[in-house]
Amino acid sequence: MRKSGKVRIIREATGSGRIATGLEKVAEALECRGFQAEYMREEAYDSAGIRDGISSIYVGTRREGGLIRKLEEEKLLLYHTKEPEGEGFYLAFLSGMNLFVAVGGTETGALYGALELAERIRREESDWVADHDLAYGDAPVFRLRGPAVGLQLTKVEPPRLTYEYPITPARFPWFYEKEMWEKFLDQLLEERCNVLYLWTGQPFSSLVKLEDYPEALEVTEEEYEKNREMFSWLTEACDRRGIWLVLKFYSIHIPLPLAEKYHVDLLQSNITELNRDYTYQSIVKFIASFPHIGLMVCLGEALRGLQNKTDWFIKTIIPAVKEGVALAGLEELPPLILRGHDCDPNAVMEQAVPLYENLYTMWKYNGEGLTTYLPTGKWQDTHVRLASHGQTHIMNVHVVADLEPFRYGATEFIQKCMQAGRSRLGCNGLHLYPLFFWDWPYSPDKGKERLLQAERDWLWYRAWFRYAWNPDRDPETERLYWREVFAEHFSTDMETADRIYRAVNAMGQCAPRILRRVGITEGNRQTMSLGMTMSQFTNVKRYKPNYELWHSVSTPGEQPDDEIRRELAGEPFYGETTADMCAETVNYAKRAEELLCSVQGKAGKNRQELEYWFTDAQAMVELTLSYAKKLEAAFCILRYKYTMDENLRGDLGLLRAAVAPWEESMEHYRRLAGLTESTYLYACSMQTRQRKIPFTDGSAFGHWSQCLPEYEKEFDCFKKHLKEMEQGIFPGGEEGEEEQTAEPLMGAPFELEGSGCETYTVKKGESIFTDMVAPITMLAPELKGLTGIRFGLGSAMAEGARIVLKVPGDVKVLIAYMNAGGVEWLKLPDLETNTHADDRGGLSVVYANALQAENCPNCNIHAYFYEKGTHEIYMGTGGFTIVGVVPADADLQARNAGLSGETPEKLDWLYEM
Repeated sequence: MRKSGKVRIIREATGSGRIATGLEKVAEALECRGFQAEYMREEAYDSAGIRDGISSIYVGTRREGGLIRKLEEEKLLLYHTKEPEGEGFYLAFLSGMNLFVAVGGTETGALYGALELAERIRREESDWVADHDLAYGDAPVFRLRGPAVGLQLTKVEPPRLTYEYPITPARFPWFYEKEMWEKFLDQLLEERCNVLYLWTGQPFSSLVKLEDYPEALEVTEEEYEKNREMFSWLTEACDRRGIWLVLKFYSIHIPLPLAEKYHVDLLQSNITELNRDYTYQSIVKFIASFPHIGLMVCLGEALRGLQNKTDWFIKTIIPAVKEGVALAGLEELPPLILRGHDCDPNAVMEQAVPLYENLYTMWKYNGEGLTTYLPTGKWQDTHVRLASHGQTHIMNVHVVADLEPFRYGATEFIQKCMQAGRSRLGCNGLHLYPLFFWDWPYSPDKGKERLLQAERDWLWYRAWFRYAWNPDRDPETERLYWREVFAEHFSTDMETADRIYRAVNAMGQCAPRILRRVGITEGNRQTMSLGMTMSQFTNVKRYKPNYELWHSVSTPGEQPDDEIRRELAGEPFYGETTADMCAETVNYAKRAEELLCSVQGKAGKNRQELEYWFTDAQAMVELTLSYAKKLEAAFCILRYKYTMDENLRGDLGLLRAAVAPWEESMEHYRRLAGLTESTYLYACSMQTRQRKIPFTDGSAFGHWSQCLPEYEKEFDCFKKHLKEMEQGIFPGGEEGEEEQTAEPLMGAPFELEGSGCETYTVKKGESIFTDMVAPITMLAPELKGLTGIRFGLGSAMAEGARIVLKVPGDVKVLIAYMNAGGVEWLKLPDLETNTHADDRGGLSVVYANALQAENCPNCNIHAYFYEKGTHEIYMGTGGFTIVGVVPADADLQARNAGLSGETPEKLDWLYEM
């Protein structure tokens, strides 16, 4: 067929929107080649039996009574691979009929077949439409493949809390930009994505109106109608591209106006008739209004108690979805995804599978970072168990806080991760976070105009979704593929493209290796690229490390503290050492910088992007060197820590040896701060107090230039105290001496409502529980004489204590947690699983080892803020006690009361004023 000729496009009789989208792509490819497309309906083509020399193209499915079935029955269409099923497809040229066919197992499969055929038409170098020897079949390995988009902001909007953002044009102007959505959805179609996840905290208050709860609507009538129109449009736009739209929400979040009317907290930690009924009605109305949108449920983070979370899913969520289905008259149950976070997902699934046929499960891949393609331990076990339920199990590449804010394109690392997800974890779905989740759609790059993440991070998306389709592609073939991609994208020669390929893969090794060896957590409370304090290297337990970072999502090796213990004991090291990691990451970073430096000015297009990659590589060099030198200093300090005597005396030469590498580390960090001052607005996308490491508050310490003064101060303090020690001046006194002079706190008035709890005077001899003998034996003086609240330990263990507290003013409630790990004691919530853990400021210990009672472990005291009003306090199951209620402005001087007989850590004073 000559380029001036016609090509007949045959429309399938079903009129499928997805197949129509595929035909549009085919027509565009034909037009690019100079062909003229004319359309004919399937019935007309089939009945006419046309053989006029004009090439024809048919895209369809293997439905009963269709053209494909007829061709199969007549054996004019045969398959040399597996017959297309689901999203699989097969392309063939039927020479006797001069007919190209793209056959899909479903309409989505046909769409993917059309895309592949369009690409082959574009690439064909002869005068033919496409290769006349065409016979090709393909199908995805992972059943679900798609990205997450957050309807979230970087900062909290008081009095609302984390995740709570009503959907309005003022907050999310980009959400209503259909042209931007069309471009992004086309990008997802090109990458063969079939799902798009929208993340919100409380979506129903922006999308449905309830007669019983009219005040629950958090948007204006105009905004409400705009939201409904936009969600309907987005659903249809996704569907045309074979993309299933999923809306994610948390449990249990209450809309602000509803909470204000009924005087309840925004975040509900326990199931009540009010929050159950409101949520139930919201889901019913939502399903009836938007029957083709799926739901993803996160049973945490506000809701406490594992049984509560299971009951919420089984007794509220599933029945509500079913009623919504009945009301909408749907023949099939919409997909329902259980996000296995902060709950017992296996217990939930065991009860849910018999009740609901269309269930999916999801679990984080490497936590909230990207660290390894060799996941193991508890993390692997959880995935394998969830996959065993026989549903589609999704690996969630979540937040990737360790990669922020730099570009990432390590295609080789990503391919191995997808292979591990399939082979080690049993996953058959991918859920991919963007590289800068909380500030979507914008990247953190500094410039005249904000870059869009979908455009900046095209390589991130293309690599993950390419290997979600097929993770087992040949590595050598893949290197050739990516070289061609880079050559085309930057309009350069293959040698230059190969250098870019090697650079981005080398640079992509650095952040994962650093975090998994020396990080505190894989969660998003740590911004790895901002560095770490010396205390976080030498006194890691103070920062509540997530041990699963080292045990489940790391390579075999040891954290620096354990490594020094082995060294001093003369024991061999286990696995990767910190020195190994430092040497390798510095080498990778320098290699990437050299390669990218060598290609500057060689791009025919997208030159600015290539320059950005280069400045990212320069920053990575300074970052890795800063880490390496500071860790060298940390090892000197750790050697001192484990060889000094009980009076802190030891070989000061070890501390002196730390000064030079620490100074080098500071110099690299100063260069890093200077470089990023001109390239990045900030390092972390979540700019809230949840960011704890290296410093609390992602807004105050969101950029290297903001952290630099703190690191300078830390280093200056070390040198000052070292000088004092050289003069014979060491910290003196015993930790317990302060106990004798501390003044008792003044209590705040409160009323205790409901039953099951009682007040008591906090003093020696008073029992902290009502159903067992547990008298106080030792008590920090700050707590003496306060009015505490106690209850039965048995009921607290079984269903959790519920305390209804009425306060006439703002207060802090002092809660005593037991220093023990047994199931009988209440566990302190942590930011690894509960983003709201520190919303009321109670995460940090105020008075450590401040209370002892018979038959109980030692207690730490935490202070939770509660505003004026009535509050139901429910912390989950397990024993604890309340040792007082004090005014919110009470001066609580955090300290270790020393009542446990334990000695405090001895070296953090070295870095403090």
